[in-house]
Amino acid sequence: MYSQIAFPPSHYADRTARTDISKSFPPSIIEDTQLHQLVVFAPNAEIYAQGEPTSSLYQVEFGTVRIYRLLADGRRQITAFHVAGEFFGFEADDAHHFFAEAVDRCGIRICQRPLDKGLASELLPIALDALVRAQKHLLVIGRQCAGERVAAFLIDMMERQGDMRHVELAMSRTDIADYLGLTIETVSRAFTKFRERGYIRLKSARTIDIVDVDALRILCA
Repeated sequence: MYSQIAFPPSHYADRTARTDISKSFPPSIIEDTQLHQLVVFAPNAEIYAQGEPTSSLYQVEFGTVRIYRLLADGRRQITAFHVAGEFFGFEADDAHHFFAEAVDRCGIRICQRPLDKGLASELLPIALDALVRAQKHLLVIGRQCAGERVAAFLIDMMERQGDMRHVELAMSRTDIADYLGLTIETVSRAFTKFRERGYIRLKSARTIDIVDVDALRILCA
């Protein structure tokens, strides 16, 4: 159903993974099944780098991906996280403007194919959805205080995991801080405050039970 590719030693290939691509890429992409590749990346492995050609479209099969850029002073700004089912790799020109890395062990379905007009029209709704998500994130980091940003992040992750009150966060506090434009200490204080107020229950550093969804929604509204 799909092919697998060779990759650098820092990347780990899962030779047993199998999924139905008919539930992911648009029909016109599916026609060329030999171009579909499923690669499993180890935690923190690079998927693509800033400046590399934009020759592929990517979909997360499982795991979490972070998209980021390094600022001139060496700081990292994470612009997006992508979870299972989501597409990434859209660019306005022929080169990537950001880095993409695996947060945890994740499977990425890769389609290497030039985008013709028909395919571009099929991908337009997916690209627009990504644009809307990016605009919402800009509003969060541009207008909300620290507590509101963390609340918005938790609600967003909950919704993207099927509105389950039990939320698994693959990313570290450092990742969350770099995504929300905060310090690690500020993020940790926000989690502690939410726990003390009964909004959340911290089962572990990366496992959270959302106890009071309405309180978090009101906070980040």
